[in-house]
Amino acid sequence: MASTGPVTLAYRARIESEHLSPDPAQEAVLDTLDRLAVALQSAPQKGGSLGWMFAKKAEPIRGLYLWGGVGRGKSMLMDLFFEAVGLEKSRRIHFHAFMQEVQSALHEARKTGVDDAIKPVAADMASGLRLLCLDEMQITDIADAMIVGRLFEQMFAAGVTVVTTSNRDPGALYKDGLNRALFLPFIDLIRERMQVWELSSVRDWRQDRLAGTQTYFHPADTRARSEIEALWAGFSGGTSHPLTLKVKGREVVIPAFANGVARAQFYDLCGQPLGAADYLALAEAVRVLILEDIPRLSSENYNQARRFVTLIDALYEARTRLIATAADVPESLYIEGEGSFEFERTASRLREMQSADWMQV
Repeated sequence: MASTGPVTLAYRARIESEHLSPDPAQEAVLDTLDRLAVALQSAPQKGGSLGWMFAKKAEPIRGLYLWGGVGRGKSMLMDLFFEAVGLEKSRRIHFHAFMQEVQSALHEARKTGVDDAIKPVAADMASGLRLLCLDEMQITDIADAMIVGRLFEQMFAAGVTVVTTSNRDPGALYKDGLNRALFLPFIDLIRERMQVWELSSVRDWRQDRLAGTQTYFHPADTRARSEIEALWAGFSGGTSHPLTLKVKGREVVIPAFANGVARAQFYDLCGQPLGAADYLALAEAVRVLILEDIPRLSSENYNQARRFVTLIDALYEARTRLIATAADVPESLYIEGEGSFEFERTASRLREMQSADWMQV
């Protein structure tokens, strides 16, 4: 008998609406997601009822660690799950942005003179929270590596169920990192409190969608906008949300984000007082950036041009795919004024990033 679980039904609806194509590896994990969704929906909630008194004695609901290569549909599946569960006391956030929030909260907690800043931060984050969905868990920073174990231990103890995606098996997190031995208990904690599932699809859906597809459109006219809308519909499945990155105590908001793909206007990113740290955070957080309405650049909008150069450098170094609409071809975007000579490198990178063999690693 075919499953009628909430995540499976949402997945089938996406296929019927032609926003998705069937994938055996994705379908294999649907039953696990359904069971987790039903368990969360059925669990008594905290309040004045006797149900909560008994719930405190129950085993905590085990989460899910969904990992696999880029473009396999991990983020899409987690978003379907998050929407299907429909819990009020839930949160979905990119792991990079989450850890920036944690580091910022720790900084503030230490100002109060507490002996152990992690305790109040974990308690505050877990307060009233039943489900935490984290997209793209990766540990590359020693500051993050040294706190995640104790942070998550306390959040699990508070009854928070965690669902996360990652490109790496848990055992490969923070691989070769400094003082990694101190990090190993966190790997054991993941395996204890979360089911580990490899999404082993042979297809990279993001790259398949872009294979043989134009990714740089000029001029930025009605046809270009129509092409972008079609690509965005394929990536997002018709559902998106803003992405907020916290960088050095500031918030950088990307207007639309879905399944590892971000969408923004040129002025959202280059017309604001952003810098290299902001663009590096963005490049690390997304797999594809759709950037619309890149204008012609000159000495009159030099600051915007300079930010655009920095943005392209960050995307290029991170191997983040770029889809763009622009006023002209790369070589003609900036032909006069201070910085036009240096822009030649940016134009070259824009050309290279359009090539068929420029792939993510």
